[in-house]
Amino acid sequence: MVKIVWTERSLTDLEDIVEYIAKDSLKYAKITIEKILNITSILENQPLTGRIIPELNDENYRELIIGNYRILYEHDKIKINILTVHNSRRELRKQSIFPTKK
Repeated sequence: MVKIVWTERSLTDLEDIVEYIAKDSLKYAKITIEKILNITSILENQPLTGRIIPELNDENYRELIIGNYRILYEHDKIKINILTVHNSRRELRKQSIFPTKK
């Protein structure tokens, strides 16, 4: 079993998602976050479940897709870092995944 670590960036993404959806429906905002948290919990026992992120083409960086959201993560043998929760309607750039890299 590996440890799941939510980065500061990914936690901010979750907060932003809740705020945005809650403008229309607090109930749907809660449901969406629960779905995201539930699908990521699968990674504890199956870290390779997600597909390789096409934009990176590196097997250490994978993603899970739930609705309109891409949950991007980095994995190794002992932990998973949830890097960002990205709205799939927006273009994904490396700066979205790695804000300090250019």
